[in-house]
Amino acid sequence: MNNKITITTAEITDNKLLLHTDQPLDGLHPKEQILADTDNCSFIYLMEDETKYTYIILPESIWSILKTAHDSRLPVSITDQNEQTELLGFHDELEFLVTNIKGNSNYGSEFVERVEGIFES
Repeated sequence: MNNKITITTAEITDNKLLLHTDQPLDGLHPKEQILADTDNCSFIYLMEDETKYTYIILPESIWSILKTAHDSRLPVSITDQNEQTELLGFHDELEFLVTNIKGNSNYGSEFVERVEGIFES
């Protein structure tokens, strides 16, 4: 079973987007892939260690700040109490996923409407 880490808050500071979690990152490395979780209306950034993937849950509540950071192509990092890691490939992956979701009923009409509502530009 894959681990899940939920982003609790997000902020733009020092010209980058910081995604905060209370859960330990424990040396995870970016996998440079973003998935859609239509059931929970979130995006998932994949990270990994030597044995497993970890899902970084990006809930709808932070999508507006993701959009702001994406529009300016600000670096995106995840941080816990002890560690900060840049999420490589974040903007290219987000752009690819959002482009595929727009107008695509395979993701479900409610999810598509929510994504379009934030990321339509």
